[in-house]
Amino acid sequence: MAPASSTAQRLQQAVATHSQTLLGLSAALHADPEIAFNEHRSVARVAAPLEQAGFNVQLGGFDLETSLRAEFGSGSLTVGICAEYDALPGIGHACGHNIIASGAVGAALALAQVAEELDLRVVLLGTPAEEDGGGKELMLRAGAFDDVDFAIMVHPTPGMDIDCTGTSSQGCDRFKVHFTGAASHAAAAPSHGVNASNAATIAQVAIGLLRQQLPDGIRINAVVLPTKAVTNVIQAQASLEIEVRAHDAALQQEVKDKVLRACHGAALASGCEMDWEQSCPAYLPVLQDERILSRWNNSLRATGRNLLQLPAGSTGGGSTDMGNVSQYLPAIHPVIAVLDAVGMPHTAAFAAETCSAGADQAVLDAAVALAGTAANVAADTELRQALLQERRERKPRA
Repeated sequence: MAPASSTAQRLQQAVATHSQTLLGLSAALHADPEIAFNEHRSVARVAAPLEQAGFNVQLGGFDLETSLRAEFGSGSLTVGICAEYDALPGIGHACGHNIIASGAVGAALALAQVAEELDLRVVLLGTPAEEDGGGKELMLRAGAFDDVDFAIMVHPTPGMDIDCTGTSSQGCDRFKVHFTGAASHAAAAPSHGVNASNAATIAQVAIGLLRQQLPDGIRINAVVLPTKAVTNVIQAQASLEIEVRAHDAALQQEVKDKVLRACHGAALASGCEMDWEQSCPAYLPVLQDERILSRWNNSLRATGRNLLQLPAGSTGGGSTDMGNVSQYLPAIHPVIAVLDAVGMPHTAAFAAETCSAGADQAVLDAAVALAGTAANVAADTELRQALLQERRERKPRA
């Protein structure tokens, strides 16, 4: 059951009423980019209009100084709207997180107008460090999503709008491998040395050979980390940073295990010791909840946008920590087009285009469509009960 047309109109009107606030927020975030875990001014800007609208705002919870949780209402069904606001080092908002945050705030403000009649609790979760650090995974571990029935967000993209039904993202698991040998003079006593550089080289060769036996779609990349090595000394320390990407969480872990075995073998062959550490929390593939996604598609089309239908099983090349959220509770991570943009994400061209007329329209349409999605879910008795039951059966995320 869809919400009454009057509800949809009220959501649209609420976004229109707040449009200058939302566009001002997007522009301010864009003009003052802050990188992962340092988004102090950004999170304050995101919180301000919510606090002014009567939301209960908590800044800096979940052991993250730049996180945000803003709540409105006391309904039995809870929607979590995720807002990202970290930028890329040296290039600013080339991933459009200013659009994400502003659209999320707009959706939350609009839903607050109808929360009571929809028996809905609105929670905006400001999630830092998506670009580097896995803020959502850290917030999951701290319990930020434990009382959320479903989570929604949208990401900007250049070109055209896409129907994300059946799509996913790549997961990404990034870690460092350290080899320890023994230093010795490379000319006077090379036989006394244990060459950690050799271990790193053997590991790279083993990983390269491993690729032949991996399923399609797996990506492995390894780089040698900088050292202060000199040519006349056998290198005692060498490190690789490696990332494994896959569209299936179990397969991603399986491939990581194989890569680590290859590194252990390289250490054994060269006589080195080996240890490893996680660079940041692993990002899991996005698991789109098709029940919620269909309502997003309808809500986005209602703004007048046309959605390109992708072939079944299409997958993106990027990774996001929203995948971790989606693997824990019902969630969606669709895209919205900056219609006049031609630059690719993470480029200077797209950074410029995320503050434009097309970007402004994406903010407003994202706010309307996100709010409409949540309202449609809340008004569907069968889906509502299913989500509530799923949360009751869900274990806390440790």
